[in-house]
Amino acid sequence: MSDETTPLRIGIVADAPTFPGKWDAIRESVRVADSLGYDSVWLGEAWGYELFTSLADLLRVTTRMKLGAGIANIFSRSPAVIATAAATLDERSGGRMVLGLGSSGPQVVEHWHGVPFSQPLQRTREYVQIINAILRREPLNFKGEIFSLERGFTIRFTPLRDHIPIYLASLGPKNIQLAGEVANGILPVYWPARDYPELRAQLDAGSQMAGRPAGSVSIAPYLTVAIVLDEAERAAARLRAAGPVAFYVGRMGTFYADMLSRHGFNEDVAAIIKGWESGHKSAIAAVSDRLLDATAIVGTPDEVVARLRAWQTQGMNEPLISMPDGTPDQVAARLEALARAAGLH
Repeated sequence: MSDETTPLRIGIVADAPTFPGKWDAIRESVRVADSLGYDSVWLGEAWGYELFTSLADLLRVTTRMKLGAGIANIFSRSPAVIATAAATLDERSGGRMVLGLGSSGPQVVEHWHGVPFSQPLQRTREYVQIINAILRREPLNFKGEIFSLERGFTIRFTPLRDHIPIYLASLGPKNIQLAGEVANGILPVYWPARDYPELRAQLDAGSQMAGRPAGSVSIAPYLTVAIVLDEAERAAARLRAAGPVAFYVGRMGTFYADMLSRHGFNEDVAAIIKGWESGHKSAIAAVSDRLLDATAIVGTPDEVVARLRAWQTQGMNEPLISMPDGTPDQVAARLEALARAAGLH
């Protein structure tokens, strides 16, 4: 378990895949974050920009940050395509690639990609196994429930590393157990901070089943963070931070609503879903203070750092915070203020 003296490793989620921003501005903000000592930059994918092309673009404006695919879903690309994309970016970046995998959900998989959403847990397990085997340059002979690969193909270049860290986007108990068994990290979204110890216990139980030591899996949550530089901004910042919570609970399938309900936020979830009946503004207004404070951070740079350090003592390892809003200059000012408060440079 980390304590408050453990250095903070703060990653940045560069863009929202469902509401993509202006790409030139995102590139410039990522360049600034790299220069300020932030640990990693992550991109998601839904039905907006393509993930690996975009990461290649960010590779060119960074020199030290890890590049996180967060996440590549396991239905729209084969394991071999993901493995070769990750290995290519890892080589071109000098070993900075982190591969996030997840199942996405039936709405996106079936109605955007047009493929059946079936056996997501087993499919995830097999993707991890196949990707790891490809990167080790083993002849690809694999027999699973989903994939049967019998011709012994071997990747035709030598990957820079024979293992690229794999992080899983997991929310349910079985997926968390799987992460404990096979992954290097886990990417929870809106997991209440007070329950990080429970998440750690579930991960370690999965690791024990696989003969891995406790603490094998890094907890790297996606966090909505609003950095307040002027006290007059605070109320508006809280409202902006509530927007993604309302969207994930009410418009991203049932995964997040179910997870938060399991953690005691049943009434809060019901209020948000009810709010959506009257529209987006009503759903945002229905996000309670207790839910927002459990899953997001709004405050001055010092307040943000204090909350991150407190959550670090609960078991969080790598906070992945949302890119600040505003013009490139405004984003740079907030990133600079937070980096200074956190001692990143």
